[in-house]
Amino acid sequence: MNGLTSVRALTTLPVVTLGGDAVAHVKDTVFDTSAGRIASFTLTGRTLLSGPLPLDLPWAAVHCLGRDAVMVRDAGALCDLPLSAARRDAARGRLLGAQVMTDDGETVGTVLDVLVEGGTSGRLVAFRLAAQRELVHGSRHRRHRVYVPRGEAVSLDGRTLVIPARARTYVTDDLPAFVARVGAGHGLGREVAS
Repeated sequence: MNGLTSVRALTTLPVVTLGGDAVAHVKDTVFDTSAGRIASFTLTGRTLLSGPLPLDLPWAAVHCLGRDAVMVRDAGALCDLPLSAARRDAARGRLLGAQVMTDDGETVGTVLDVLVEGGTSGRLVAFRLAAQRELVHGSRHRRHRVYVPRGEAVSLDGRTLVIPARARTYVTDDLPAFVARVGAGHGLGREVAS
């Protein structure tokens, strides 16, 4: 497994070619929730004052996702996309701020962040939630910020994310323990679904 990366940390990362040229910055991460991975990135220009670009970076064109940059082979990896389509796709695939419900109808919180695998996977691994009190039995934190694994059956409908009810079993507010558990090869997505 590659290291886990926070989607919030991806925002503003440079998009860099293998030759070392910065060609854009990440604006938003768009997810394919049915496949459980990053679908694409919407982009902004290379400077702080640059606005959104009418370009999209599909996941298939990403060479590697790292802590400091998104690597592409060359600038040709960026696809022309009307700005309206980029905004529509970003809104459709956005997870941050979505209400989270289990597939048995219980509201469990709101998505604060998403953890994905770095490298070449882009696999969605877990969500960081502002959780309802019922979800955080014995939480050490008053603010109820917890991590819950993605599971296999995830769907996004408008602004609501639906996760498997069994995911509640694996909730933790301890990120290092969560990462160690994922890193130990337990495959939390498969574990929750079984």
